[in-house]
Amino acid sequence: MHTVTKEVDNAYKELEPTRATRILQSFVIDELSNWYVRLNRQRFWKGSMNEDKISAYQTLVSCLSTIAILGSPVAPFFMDRLFRDLNDGLGIECEGAENSVHLSNFPTSEASIIDAELELRMELARKLSSQVLSLRKRERIRVRQPLRRIMVPVLDDISASRLAAIEDLIRSEVNVKELEIIRDGGGIVKSMKPDFKVLGPKHGKRMKAIAAAINELPVEAVDQLEKEGQITITPIDNQGDVEILVSDVQISTEDIPGWLVSSEGGLTVALDITIDDKLRAEGLSRELVNRVQNVRKDIGLEVTDRISLAISAMEDISAQLQDNIEYIRTQTLAENVEWQDYAEAVEIELEEGISVRVHVVKH
Repeated sequence: MHTVTKEVDNAYKELEPTRATRILQSFVIDELSNWYVRLNRQRFWKGSMNEDKISAYQTLVSCLSTIAILGSPVAPFFMDRLFRDLNDGLGIECEGAENSVHLSNFPTSEASIIDAELELRMELARKLSSQVLSLRKRERIRVRQPLRRIMVPVLDDISASRLAAIEDLIRSEVNVKELEIIRDGGGIVKSMKPDFKVLGPKHGKRMKAIAAAINELPVEAVDQLEKEGQITITPIDNQGDVEILVSDVQISTEDIPGWLVSSEGGLTVALDITIDDKLRAEGLSRELVNRVQNVRKDIGLEVTDRISLAISAMEDISAQLQDNIEYIRTQTLAENVEWQDYAEAVEIELEEGISVRVHVVKH
């Protein structure tokens, strides 16, 4: 938040309200809503009001209050309402602010609080997760379907250490069992070609000579470019060397049999898309849990209510679900699970062509 505060403050000082607004928009949508809030949903609602839950709420409230102040010059009425609602909801009043965002002090960025390394790790986690989820979408594999592993090539010890620190977060986010950090490429073949849309405006008439030089580079140059961020080439037009950046080229990868590979912004990931019987059973169980949670909501149960659950399914589907019965029972708060049909049961579809009947009652 302190990094965003600094960037927004600089934008206002340079009389760039549009830039300030876009910085806030990006933070609220990408980092706060789609990342922090989504990853902390269980902290917000699960369990008692312990120190961990209080910390999660305090962080969210602090971010929203700061956003209200930062955005007040460009959205005065909405931000004042947000600011007032936060203060009224918490039963507090900001000192000297008289419960109006327009009378509050503008926030200041404290450099000592900014953890640059943590921000780099979180940005890496977001980018990797986005790439893996895009591969799942391309192959039409639902996120609830567990997959075996992903491979991520790294070029140095710093990148490996950074990736190891966020391994659990990534595995949870993209629903894979293993994350393998590899240093030898793992059989992933990369290639690059010039991006004419970028090179044309930058180099004009030299573009063709520069593109030809890029096409002549060895395969190893891709790793060098990704590691160092730039490489030097000598075009055949004899008009001097040229520095080539990652943004000047398009890096592509070849899929490995049984894997999907993606390379974007110097980051490469390979996803194992082989689904064995055990993984498939886990996927069906996750789908069942999701549908039972929907039934709980439909019949008006509270999130903490315990239930009795009855399931009726084809023999092979029933066997797969029974292999994960403890997970189903825990996630649905089921005190007991019966494998029989009831007249009041409702039919739910787990995936195309596979349906079961469930009966949910408050325990």
